[in-house]
Amino acid sequence: MTKLVTYLDHHASAPLLPAARDAMIDMLEIVGNPSSVHANGRKLRAAIETARDKLALAAGTIRSRVVFTGSATEALTQAIVGGAQSGNVARIVYGAGEHMAVVRAVEATGKAAKTIPMLANGLYDLEELAADISAANDADERLMIVVQQVNNETAVVQPIADIEHLLAETGHLLILDAAQGFGKTQFFFDPSRVDAMAISGHKIGGPVGVGALVVKPAMDNAKLIPGGGQEQGRRGGTESAALIAGFGVAAEDAKTRFDAVRAAKLIELAQEGLLKIAPNATIFGIDVERTGTAMCFAVPGLKNNISLINYDLENVALSAGSACSSGKVSRSHVLSAMGVDDALADCALRLSVGWNSTGDDIERFLTVTKKIVARHQSTRGAAA
Repeated sequence: MTKLVTYLDHHASAPLLPAARDAMIDMLEIVGNPSSVHANGRKLRAAIETARDKLALAAGTIRSRVVFTGSATEALTQAIVGGAQSGNVARIVYGAGEHMAVVRAVEATGKAAKTIPMLANGLYDLEELAADISAANDADERLMIVVQQVNNETAVVQPIADIEHLLAETGHLLILDAAQGFGKTQFFFDPSRVDAMAISGHKIGGPVGVGALVVKPAMDNAKLIPGGGQEQGRRGGTESAALIAGFGVAAEDAKTRFDAVRAAKLIELAQEGLLKIAPNATIFGIDVERTGTAMCFAVPGLKNNISLINYDLENVALSAGSACSSGKVSRSHVLSAMGVDDALADCALRLSVGWNSTGDDIERFLTVTKKIVARHQSTRGAAA
């Protein structure tokens, strides 16, 4: 009999919520196109619009501003590439620790770009950003500024309100990657200074293969797939009612039932236990605000590629950072941006929790960690 995996990789992809699965199955039973006028089409359309309402409520916006996409990556690309093409953007400024979905989209625009440096604690250098904004104002240039709400590797929460304050009444565009923050932090889109926000379904217990872009009027013309006029003409292609229905349920669940305090207590338990086992361990971003859903850590000398194998052999699922590189374990550009020594960065792992994580999961992680650390110390002792 196969042992159950202790799954602690929610930042990569959260397990599908049972209610989301049920909603998807209901939609899969209906044959049709949501743009058709017959009964089946109307049922599918109704499910999509119900999900749009749920997502809008969770995001703090109105339904007409929610555009369903195939992923948060697509949403970010639509905002960045489409926005750069249609928004009279002179330059793009983005964070040094941004997800590669942002980096590649910026590159695809062909626009001049600059990164905002990251401080050692994982926060962006807002003095540098302020200087960039001031220079653009003096030159009468329009910037597109792209930042994460929450870093996917360290769970560090960026000071979005401070960035909004720097923009004040300027005409610069602000794009927010909320893939890891949506449903885990309190943020309301409409009263914010953010012009577009990208959201992911599978980070909150929804299905893989669906995301959303939330837009304000300044981004109305930011399009990537013209298509046949679906999604208010903002994103062409026949919508998947099943995926969108599951996403809507997950958004509603995140809004009403996600327990951030419980998640933070699990991370705190993991941190305290880790530091007892390995007092020399480093926990990145520990001195600033984090979502309480992840812990990025390193035990000096324990290379992450070997550690991942050892955890996996013990049926504990962790990651070495972003999960978007097809199983490849490579040095984190986020930690490099924070100035972390290469040798320590090569030991970094990420533990992340979510809606179905338990204290038993953390205890299992600590039990396995103790075994791995003891084995490493024994090997070092024998080599000496």
